[in-house]
Amino acid sequence: MGLEAKLNSDGFLITKLDAILQWARKNSIWPMPMGISCCAIEMMSAVDPKYDMARFGAEVMRFTPRQCDLMIVAGTVTYKMAHVVRRIYDQMPDPKWVIAMGACTSTGGIYRSYSVVQGIDQFLPVDVYTAGCPPRPDNLLNALLLVRDKIGKTRSKDITDLIPAEFKKVES
Repeated sequence: MGLEAKLNSDGFLITKLDAILQWARKNSIWPMPMGISCCAIEMMSAVDPKYDMARFGAEVMRFTPRQCDLMIVAGTVTYKMAHVVRRIYDQMPDPKWVIAMGACTSTGGIYRSYSVVQGIDQFLPVDVYTAGCPPRPDNLLNALLLVRDKIGKTRSKDITDLIPAEFKKVES
């Protein structure tokens, strides 16, 4: 590999801490699956060997929001369920991203009723929308690649924000 040859010849590698953090974040996404209705079947099939979401570093689907950084909302969201989805989103650590999977999640789909939210962007900041009813697994993989690009372009916090307060010099 190129990296191994470079390290064997020179013995060290110089880069910016921000670039390493961006690379690590975009290659180790932990999705929080919110499979509310029929789109969840397509989301599950995106992890099978045919589509293999693992090759993009997102195979670790966690069902605890405190370990996730990407929420995939798949299916029809009712107003009753919207409070639950928002609470789970609020429990996720920053930085976090959201994929709205399918027509029902994005716009309410065919359900024009008082009980269905007409798009989750009314209560969540959505990063990527996927089209379809239900969207194909390769469409979800495309959305994942778009989120990875977005993660790779976001800047990390200032390095001084990462230093614990007790180690910072207090001037008086």
